[in-house]
Amino acid sequence: MNLIRANGQVLHFTDTGEDDLPVLVFANSLGTDFRIWGRVCAQLAGTFRLVRYDKRGHGLSTAPASPYSMDDHVDDLAALLDTLKLKSVIVVGLSVGGQIAQGIALKRPESVQALVLCDTAAKIGDHGTWTTRMEAIDAGGIEVLAEAILARWFSADFRTQCADELEGWRAMLVRTPRQGYLGTCAAIRGTDFTQQASQLKLPVLCICGTEDLATTPELVQATAGLIDNARYVPIEGAGHLPCIDFPDELVDAMTNFFQENSIV
Repeated sequence: MNLIRANGQVLHFTDTGEDDLPVLVFANSLGTDFRIWGRVCAQLAGTFRLVRYDKRGHGLSTAPASPYSMDDHVDDLAALLDTLKLKSVIVVGLSVGGQIAQGIALKRPESVQALVLCDTAAKIGDHGTWTTRMEAIDAGGIEVLAEAILARWFSADFRTQCADELEGWRAMLVRTPRQGYLGTCAAIRGTDFTQQASQLKLPVLCICGTEDLATTPELVQATAGLIDNARYVPIEGAGHLPCIDFPDELVDAMTNFFQENSIV
């Protein structure tokens, strides 16, 4: 188990691969931990140094009291990079992880070589929607919304054909610390990078599952349109977590993007 203190939090992470390889840092979505990247990392091993971490309030990282800000999450990642002495990285972020990726690229542009933004946006949802979700979870726990969340995470085909695996991912979701989930909801609710997105001057790949009901293809494509020269790639049939249900297609899109930008 790898644990490191960063920005006042103890973060759980894994760091594999040779030091001289290009570095991919993975930031996960709301209600998940870094295990969601396992199938993707298995294919990229040997080509990249792979760093995955549980953001605050998730997985085995500490879960301070809610609320959190996006700056809290971004500063956690910045401190992790500093502690691991990582000077130039590619950040792969999913959903809120994609917002953390945008935030670190804006705050520390010298540290970020490229971004892969999966099923995310400059702004996700609105204040009222997030407040309603937080009130429901505060009252009844994550379980009260678990089925609705899973319907956004995965396509109908996946939920039908992979029922046992679905139960495993459901267990991960409902075991997320309540304060960690609520705190991160507050961070998303307070985040809007719409104006700052045009300041991103680095290679950016935006990816979205065509069956994503959480951050829709239209929303992700609109975010790509805010960023100079960003590339948008849909993954047909995938839900909100293509790293789980369509890892091959996600890796293909990433690999093509890296080759086009002479990263590998």
